[in-house]
Amino acid sequence: MTQENVNEEELKNEATPNEEETQTDAEQCENKESEKEEPKEKTVEEKLEEAEAQIEELKKQMLYKVAEFDNYRKRVMQEKAELIKNGGTKVITTILPILDDLDRAQQTMDKMEDVAACKEGVVLIIDKFLKLLKQEGLEKMETVGKDFDTDFHEAIATVPAGEEKKGKVIDCVLDGYTLNDKVIRHAKVAVGE
Repeated sequence: MTQENVNEEELKNEATPNEEETQTDAEQCENKESEKEEPKEKTVEEKLEEAEAQIEELKKQMLYKVAEFDNYRKRVMQEKAELIKNGGTKVITTILPILDDLDRAQQTMDKMEDVAACKEGVVLIIDKFLKLLKQEGLEKMETVGKDFDTDFHEAIATVPAGEEKKGKVIDCVLDGYTLNDKVIRHAKVAVGE
């Protein structure tokens, strides 16, 4: 054989796998397939046992969550009841000095004959009280001359008025108040018609 013939034979041998290599590949594929098939299918009883175990675990988790939520609900209700019961404590403690001032004013009025001085003292106490309420967020509504608004006013009377005062508040019978921009008492007003 010539050099060219030998090279051609070697190339053919390399390009086409021999039977041993082909069988090895086929055996490897069969081995892989047999490895996949080796884990046996679980029986119905085993599957049922696993499902029952999972159900029991889920039941335990659910009971735990229900108990946890029930405790949370009870705690929140208790905290809410405590807030309702003692919610006014802050406001009451801030009003106590004004109550003391009123007691002193009453004692002084019994002994004094100067009405002007007593009146001045009461006006000072009222001013102090209003400042305290304003610090807590209470605001008195300005109503006279404003347009009638059912969100802030309650009409208790209508008064004949000129065209320019129609639909406006003519008189305020009882002042209205807001606490932190929320109406806590509507102003009772007379409205022009």
